[in-house]
Order: sequence, then C-alpha cells, then structure tokens
Amino acid sequence: MNQYEELCVDMGQRAKEASYELAQIDQDSLDRALLAIADSLEAHIDEVMAANARDLDQAVHYDVPQTMMDRLTLTPERIAQMALGIRQVAELKSPVGTLLETITRPNGLRIEKRAVPFGVIGIIFEARPNVTVDAGVLCLKTSNATILRGGKEAFNTNQVIVNLMRNTLETQGITPDAVQLVEVLDRDMVGTLLEQRQYIDVIIPRGGAGLIRRVVNESKIPVIETGSGICHTFVDEYADLDMAVQIAVNAKVQRPSVCNAMETLLVHKAVADEFLPRLQDALESYKVRIHGDQDVAKYMNNTIPLEDISFSTEYNDLDLNVRIVDSLAEAIDHINQYTTHHSEAIITDEPMRATVFMNLVDCSTVYHNASTRFTDGFEFGFGAEIGISTQKLHARGPMGLQALTSYKYFVFGEGQVRS
Repeated sequence: MNQYEELCVDMGQRAKEASYELAQIDQDSLDRALLAIADSLEAHIDEVMAANARDLDQAVHYDVPQTMMDRLTLTPERIAQMALGIRQVAELKSPVGTLLETITRPNGLRIEKRAVPFGVIGIIFEARPNVTVDAGVLCLKTSNATILRGGKEAFNTNQVIVNLMRNTLETQGITPDAVQLVEVLDRDMVGTLLEQRQYIDVIIPRGGAGLIRRVVNESKIPVIETGSGICHTFVDEYADLDMAVQIAVNAKVQRPSVCNAMETLLVHKAVADEFLPRLQDALESYKVRIHGDQDVAKYMNNTIPLEDISFSTEYNDLDLNVRIVDSLAEAIDHINQYTTHHSEAIITDEPMRATVFMNLVDCSTVYHNASTRFTDGFEFGFGAEIGISTQKLHARGPMGLQALTSYKYFVFGEGQVRS
C-alpha cells in the first residue's frame, strides 16, 4: 500500500465511523452545529479573505481563465451570503427518517420505506470555494459524512473553511471527521480516492467536462454525474420577440461563467431577420462575441466563423453560438445532438409547440418562456444545492437535501415465517 492509499484508507475509515455517529445525532443538535458554523465563518472573514487572496495571487501561475476567477474570488459580501445560506439550510426540514411509503401485507407484515443517509459522500470539485461550504453543510444536514477534494486553485481558501467547520463541530461535541479535506493536490490522489468503494458510498463531481469525464470513467464508486452546461435557447417563429430578447440576454450575460448560462441560441428562420438585429443591439454593450455561419453574419456584425467544436464547447464566457434553423424539429434535433442534458428553453406563444419541445428534448430541466439561469437549487426552493445532476438514475436536475438520501425498508412482524 503506497502513501496515497494509506491516506485515502485512513480518511475513509474515519469518515465511515463519523457517518455512524452522525446517524445517532438528533436533528436539533445538527442544526445548532450548522448555525455555529455560520457564526464562525462570519467571525473569521478576515482569515478566509486572506487565504483567498493567496489563492488569487497563485492563480496566475495555474493559468486560471479570467472567467473562472469570478468563481474563485470571495468578498465579504459573498462570505456573508454563504453564512446566510447555511442558516437557511439549518431551518429546512431534514428528509432523513421521512416515511416515504407504508405497505401492510395480508400476513400482517408492516413494511415502511424511510429515507436514510447515504453514509459517506465524496465531493470532487474545482475552483469554487463556496462548494466547500455548500457540500459540507448539506451533507451534515442529512447526517452524511463527507470527504472534499477541491482544486489546487482554491486550496488555501478550502483549507481555512474546512478547518473552521471541523473546529466548530468539535466544540459542538460532534466528531470533526464528519468533514474532511484531501490536502494532497497530486492528480494521482484523485484516482486513489475513486477506488475507496469500501468506505465511500457515492461520489459527486462538480466542475468542467474534463473533470466529470475522468471521475465517471475511473471511479469504482457509484457516481452522481453533475454535468457541464451546454445550454440552448430556441426562439420559435411564434415567439414574443421582446420577451425573447430579454430572456436571451439574461441567459447569456447575467453570469456567463456558470453552468446554466446559455451557450447556443437557435432562431427560427421566420423571425431571424427581425430578431437577430434586435438581439445584436441588446448584446452590444456586454461585448458578447457571436459565433455563427454566413446566414447569421448577414444580421450580426463581426460574427466569428463556427468551428467543428463550437457547438460542443462550454464557453463559460461572453461567447455565444447562433444558428438559424428551418423548423421546430430541426431545433430539437440540434439540441439532442449537442446537449449535455442540463437545461434547455423554448420561447414561443404556441402551447402545443412548447409541449412538443419540452417532451422531446433530453435534459434534466426544460423551460417554456423563461431563462435557463433558473436551474438552481435555491431558485427551485430547495435551499442550497449539492449540484445539478444530468443523469437519469437516483437524482436529476438541482439536487437538494432529498437527493442526498437513499432509502431503507423497515419490516415489522409478529413472528411471521415464510411457508
């Protein structure tokens, strides 16, 4: 056993023991611990900011794209928002123990299906220190222990945040091993972590397509795939064009670095000559770079020619693919060819066309006359989220507390035996 295996096994064993302890702690005690973590985070803003400043200084050497710097950067306001999010989670009802179904058999057996924690959840993510808080807090709320492996770009920030959480848990009489941070940044460590099926019950990757692909391909542990977001918006021939401009601008520029931002806009040919010049005027002040073919270039200035990979690219930046399509069917076919199964939208005043689109597009979340930017656990009323699942098993779409539980059958008898 090499040093990485020893470290992963040790962390896994401690997390597993912590999960047994968490399963016996009442929800009020867990909620008090969460509130104490929120207080500690606010009380140590200067320490967190100093660590984040070190990460930002080092980000230059890691070639972190400018658009990703937004995700890496913390401010006092963002930290205060993180603390507020923790308090909101503490106020939510935990799904753990919820009675999902009751069955009484003819022989008198009473069967109850109840929500239970997974046990140990591994989270692998990139340069987003807010995920450190969200993941740790949501796992604690649902009585799950967690092992966090963040990117090197946010290492100093993650280390301070996790230490604050661990110290607070200890003061609350809860094992600090309920939240652990992998402090080895070697990529080989991730591969070793993904082999710990004996101790880790599920892995959730959060990051770009490369990270997610690696985790899905290498993990020996069940994975909940939270996908990259190549999100599309289709402006139908029956669209309210004022609404379509407003939605398209919001979906692209409100926060372009996140996974639910629009990357490709499809426009029905019947409205292209009126809609596209209006969209260009609306996007001009944001300096959005349009990628399109010659048909698009007729309506939008300084269009960048499309490349083979354009429609498969998650820009996370102020770049937008634009394509004119001949029909609703062509729009659906395009989306299903290039979708990452995240979020797709249709803008139309024709309900039947919206129904066809929403039924046939293969994604976790589909919109009619609204921006894809709403695909978010908080916006859906779930509180904070652990990620947005783009797969079809167990969980799909924004994952709140319920998605961090499995279930168990509790069977009660009075001496029944099977004949």
